Amino acid sequence: ALASTSDRTTRAPEGTQGAFGRAGGPVRRGRKSKRAKRQEFDQMQAPAIGGVRVRKGGGEIVRLARGASLTDFADKVGVDAASLVQVLFHMGEMVTATQSVNDETLQLLGTELDYDVQIVSPEDEDRELLESFSLEFGEDEGDDSNLAARPPVVTVMGHVDHGKTKLLDALRNSNVVAKEAGGITQSIGAYQVATELDGVERAITLIDTPGHEAFTAMRARGAQATDIAILVVAADDGVMPQTVEALNHAKAAGVPIVVAVNKIDKPDADPSKARGQLTEYGLVPEEYGGDTMFVDVSAKAGTGLEDLLAAVVLTADASLDLRANPDQNAEGLAIEAHLDRGRGPVATVLVQRGTLRVGDTLVAGSAFGRVRAMLDEFGETIEEATPSRPALVLGLTSVPGAGDNFMVVTDDRIARQIAEKREARERNALLAKRSSRRTLEDFMSSLENGETDELLLILKGDGSGSVEALEDSLAGIDIGSEVALPM
Repeated sequence: ALASTSDRTTRAPEGTQGAFGRAGGPVRRGRKSKRAKRQEFDQMQAPAIGGVRVRKGGGEIVRLARGASLTDFADKVGVDAASLVQVLFHMGEMVTATQSVNDETLQLLGTELDYDVQIVSPEDEDRELLESFSLEFGEDEGDDSNLAARPPVVTVMGHVDHGKTKLLDALRNSNVVAKEAGGITQSIGAYQVATELDGVERAITLIDTPGHEAFTAMRARGAQATDIAILVVAADDGVMPQTVEALNHAKAAGVPIVVAVNKIDKPDADPSKARGQLTEYGLVPEEYGGDTMFVDVSAKAGTGLEDLLAAVVLTADASLDLRANPDQNAEGLAIEAHLDRGRGPVATVLVQRGTLRVGDTLVAGSAFGRVRAMLDEFGETIEEATPSRPALVLGLTSVPGAGDNFMVVTDDRIARQIAEKREARERNALLAKRSSRRTLEDFMSSLENGETDELLLILKGDGSGSVEALEDSLAGIDIGSEVALPM
């Protein structure tokens, strides 16, 4: 009995707490997971790079998002992020484990470690994000019986000062040009006009674009917003450099072209000159035995406008199947957006399929919200927008980017999660894009030369499309290493 008592006093029962909060009982060493053991084994086998042992990939494919960090890379290949930092340091690159890294540096590291690093495109990233919520963008639901005819969406393009906005102006009988600085289109607008063909009224949606960059950006994002392009050529000037550029944009987007030969009221106008010049670029007029419709118009005098609209409808009927399902959740494109002082974020959207209604929850790029009100191009309130209908939407939490896709989702929670993930992804991509490669030589030279000058810029514009174009133009200026330009 005495022995058993002394045993009890000297040894704490198994599992009870010992002194100073230490666990009682026999000491057991923590077991390593299979992954940790595998990593340890691989490190032992791995060749040393800069004093660090890192397993080689043997050509293994690694898919990384834009702006991924070294931690993301390390998780994918099953190594320690600190090892990757040391490898890059050995290669002369200064990068931390958690900062967003540009594509070039990731691929450089991949080559060094024998991995095939593939940067996921924005379109694939977005598709994967939507698939994680069991959503799909860009498909009409149901079969052919669910599809209904929709109006064609037409983009007006051409050389600067050849009368694009004046032509649109004449088509919808209002004056936009008066407000524009120096006759340069300041924002993107979408309007719907009607024409009569064979006794039937047909609607046409017109998109006015400032030059060509918005059109290119839309195409680059995979937003096939346009069905037909109207190429405006001045009868007195003929084909100019930007005419060719606009023509190439339309061809790259794979859309049929209708040519409007404008300014035929001028004394020195020569419509046949424009026809002859465009034939060299593969646009052969119907009267020369080709298949492109040329229409002589004068936006100033108002002649040939009905013929132009009829040509658009005929081209659409001949070469396009313009149908969409009006009964599904709305999907489409944010053509332009801006922050209104009284109404908050306002977006001009183009519905591509489905019907958008007041009260719907939508997500557009990194913005989301519930549609509080919708207005048409005349400022009148509308309750719903059917396919190919442009509308001004109020009720978003922030301003979406020009060219962002929008879609209606079932509840606010999903919309918020999608928007937040998109915002984080864009932020990482932007950080990686702006952080140029910083090598040890750069670091040493900056220490020797002292601090660099910084020009801090805040960009403000009337719409997100204008700011985006300005930012791209400024980012394209080569200012050397003496001045930093954070925007």
